[in-house]
Amino acid sequence: MTHNIAIIAGDGIGPEVVDEGLKVLRTAAEIFGFDYKTTDHPFGAEHYLKTGETMPESVITELRDMDAILLGAIGDPRIEVGLLEREIIAGIRFKLDLFVNLRPIKCPADHVCPIKDKKATDIDFIVVRENTEGAYVQMGGNFKEGTPQEVAVAEMIYTRFGVERVIRYAFELARTRPRKQLTLCDKANAIRPQDLWTRTFAEVGEEYPDITTDHAYVDAACMWMIKNPEAFDTIVTTNLFGDIITDLGSVLQGGMGVAASGNIHPGQVSMFEPIHGSAPKYKGQGRANPIATIAATAMMLDHLGETEASQAINQVVEDLIVTRRIPDLSSRSAQSTSEIGDMISEELSEIAARS
Repeated sequence: MTHNIAIIAGDGIGPEVVDEGLKVLRTAAEIFGFDYKTTDHPFGAEHYLKTGETMPESVITELRDMDAILLGAIGDPRIEVGLLEREIIAGIRFKLDLFVNLRPIKCPADHVCPIKDKKATDIDFIVVRENTEGAYVQMGGNFKEGTPQEVAVAEMIYTRFGVERVIRYAFELARTRPRKQLTLCDKANAIRPQDLWTRTFAEVGEEYPDITTDHAYVDAACMWMIKNPEAFDTIVTTNLFGDIITDLGSVLQGGMGVAASGNIHPGQVSMFEPIHGSAPKYKGQGRANPIATIAATAMMLDHLGETEASQAINQVVEDLIVTRRIPDLSSRSAQSTSEIGDMISEELSEIAARS
């Protein structure tokens, strides 16, 4: 079987980190014996400035027939804030109905753990973020814009269908985790329509007696993620809250440079990406940390059924950080983007040779 993968490298450091993800993908394919084919797409700032085109509907149709999408980063200061992100990233999420945003938060080594008196083993949880509803549906707008009487309206939209399917996904995921624990994160005490989440969580939970359930309001969850991150195993939450708490979570695992995510519709084409932005000020310097993109590549392989390859990549990355052969996870690292990709690829090959 050949895996058909769409590549959208995007803007800023996106092409640089995607190159390293593809480098590791090539090595993994050689070692674990799977085939893949990539299709490059130019969408991003440069393409938009030349053509005025963001993401054509014809390309969305093409993406439906792919097995996976690997995305670098989108965004450029020369273009209206959020325009490309809404049209390309959100466009793919919404139009392909990628209703799960999956973000693992796992600290790879004690020395990169930023919390006093905590160890890497205390930070190992995963966030299931609803990805197609909530505050990001763009329902609303501005009235009398630019005047003293301006009114801005933004609505949060939740449906029973959308809430239930992501909660059910989270329960199923929790069953695969050693602790079998699931926490609902909402703000239903202050935003009463979010009671739909609370009630649905309780009702679906009756079907999963093997899962221990818990509840945390989002402000308390942020506090507990710092105070006692070991309390969390699997979290399910809204689109907006998931976006916020996983950026906080990225710091717990060593920073944005190691944090990956999947935009998933089980059984259908899904998209994988680092959670960091395009960082245009670092473009072309060769100093961007590619680990997040490499981790996203590992997530993609797991989604494609190449579990052994996915686990091997994650293990190699963790070992290189634990042993400090990759000593600095920041963009100011002495190691270049390509050097880190080379190191991970070479280590994968050496493990294969030893086995």
